[in-house]
Amino acid sequence: MIFETHGHYDDEKFDEDREELFARFREEGVELVMNIGADMTSSRNSCKLAEKYPFVYAAVGVHPSELEGLTEADMEELLAMSRLDKVKAIGEIGLDYYYGKDNKEEQIKWFERQLELAAGVKLPVVIHSRDAAADTLNILKAHGDIEGGVIHCFSYETEMAREYLDMGYYLGIGGVVTFKNSRKLKEVVEYAPLDRLVLETDSPYLAPVPMRGKRNSALYIPYIAEEIAAIKGVDISEVYEQTFANGKALYRIK
Repeated sequence: MIFETHGHYDDEKFDEDREELFARFREEGVELVMNIGADMTSSRNSCKLAEKYPFVYAAVGVHPSELEGLTEADMEELLAMSRLDKVKAIGEIGLDYYYGKDNKEEQIKWFERQLELAAGVKLPVVIHSRDAAADTLNILKAHGDIEGGVIHCFSYETEMAREYLDMGYYLGIGGVVTFKNSRKLKEVVEYAPLDRLVLETDSPYLAPVPMRGKRNSALYIPYIAEEIAAIKGVDISEVYEQTFANGKALYRIK
């Protein structure tokens, strides 16, 4: 009973064996997959995957590192995609200042535009926030009409986690929690209620220990779940069961 709540299985790294990999997912207990768009092309491809595979759902949106050439016409296309039955969220959207703030205003502009889109179609959001804690939080607070969402690959302190939890957001926990230097994230996992966490991979990136450096996939989620279970002192079956229910609640999948 595994819900992979954030992967990029449209990525070319899966082109050679996607069919076989998805078959293995089913064998290994991966029952649901949310494929996340990061630009216009991947958003379209996410919709195609969701249409082809019954257990795959889609999110559509443009990542803050993929804004070059983005137009209002693209927003109209995202709006049309968001109305498809198997599109369950707007994302991955947000702010990323890791490489600097040269295009900060542009990032904020399109983040807010996509939040408006999400509010209009009443879909939750998948938030990317890297080295942009204060701006992300303040913008989301200003958009109180958003239908909830998840802070993907959560990377901030416990105090910031509290802010998001108080706003009703879920925290996405992936392979980073297994890294030796992830003390801060382990503290967040210990602090946050299990019913506010979801399992994710960010595949094909961020494979957990002991698979670091390899192509990531939902087949490695057990390493993440084991770490969460150890941190919280619960059985891994409880982690699977609760996070599965959390993912369905987040994305409103019956």
